[in-house]
Amino acid sequence: MKPRLLTFFCELESRPLCELFATPGVVEDLVALQSGVSLGLLDLGPERAEVVRHLNREGIPVTAWLLLPEEQGYFFHVGNLAQASARYDAFLAWTAEHGLKWAGVGLDLEPDIQELRGFMEGRWRRLPRLLPRLLLGSRLRRGRAGYSALVERIRADGYKVDTYQFPFIVDERQSRSTLLQRVSGVLDLPADREVLMLYTSFARPHGAAVLWSYGPGAASIAVGITGGGIEFPGAKLPPPLDWTELSRDLRLAVRWTHDLHVFSLEGCVRQGFLSRLRTFDWDAPVDPPALPARRVDAVRRMARAVLRASAHVLR
Repeated sequence: MKPRLLTFFCELESRPLCELFATPGVVEDLVALQSGVSLGLLDLGPERAEVVRHLNREGIPVTAWLLLPEEQGYFFHVGNLAQASARYDAFLAWTAEHGLKWAGVGLDLEPDIQELRGFMEGRWRRLPRLLPRLLLGSRLRRGRAGYSALVERIRADGYKVDTYQFPFIVDERQSRSTLLQRVSGVLDLPADREVLMLYTSFARPHGAAVLWSYGPGAASIAVGITGGGIEFPGAKLPPPLDWTELSRDLRLAVRWTHDLHVFSLEGCVRQGFLSRLRTFDWDAPVDPPALPARRVDAVRRMARAVLRASAHVLR
């Protein structure tokens, strides 16, 4: 049951990025695994371009994971379409200047990083400030139309488009609701591949059940977090997955889809996981968390009922 596609997210500044790919065995492991890299474009500098060229020469597929400066929100959301379009323009120019090749383009659809940091740091008292957004349906519709046009433009340029989504988007879509999108600024966009970020490290001790609940029907599943990623000063983040947890998640996820992502490459290298995956037994037994997943399913059904009711009110 080995996955057909295995892609590692990599989200590093230029210097540690260069150091990562200069680490003995990293590129060789990626080649042996026939895996790809979704490379976070934190900058469009020459050092990052050289890393991409190196991966191109080795035949490792690289997805351009587009990101913005933090002051512009970092992730793509309803409020920064103009900045996202400008970033794509800059990406095209940078790609042409350095002769880079891409397997596709990834759009990370998450709330503004400053708002996300606030919630991660426990500042939930800010939530009431966001509630007036519930009345701004036209804002969401304009944002979705603009980003859909950007997706079509990227496709017209010859690139496949991935979207990286929180799992709640599935429940919202099934309920034909926009409540969560209005509040968070996240957008439900069409794409060639939707990657659900089912990071069990954030859902302990119920992470495996959440993964099992959302797995059916997912085009691609991202598991993690093995370490790395953006910083949340003041927030107490859960520890990264250990090898036992990552092994469990990979064996569960591959039952639902043969297109898997892992966050992150740097975390896997730091913990010595990347080389171990070369001899990983994908068919080893793993107990499906069927009973806990039914409880998660029940919570999701209740959430969808609320979302369906909101759909009749929010226009």
